[in-house]
Amino acid sequence: MNVLGAVAVSAMVLAYALEARHRAFVGVFAVACAASSVYGFLIGSLPFGVVEAVWSVVAVRRLRRTPSAAHPFVSLDPSVTVLGRRRR
Repeated sequence: MNVLGAVAVSAMVLAYALEARHRAFVGVFAVACAASSVYGFLIGSLPFGVVEAVWSVVAVRRLRRTPSAAHPFVSLDPSVTVLGRRRR
């Protein structure tokens, strides 16, 4: 059971770090949060299970409203800053 928790949390951190690269990582983050929630309930930690379930729902909602092209704050154009403004 500890392996489930370690894999779920590791996947969450990795997906969170990579979510700006592709919207699929937001989906991976949602699934990893759901797995972490299951782990929380299995070990008897109700607050941890509930918080991770909420994060999973938030991630699914973000996945549904994020455009498929790219993350809204990421541009491959080096002349564009982090917030999408062009450099002078």
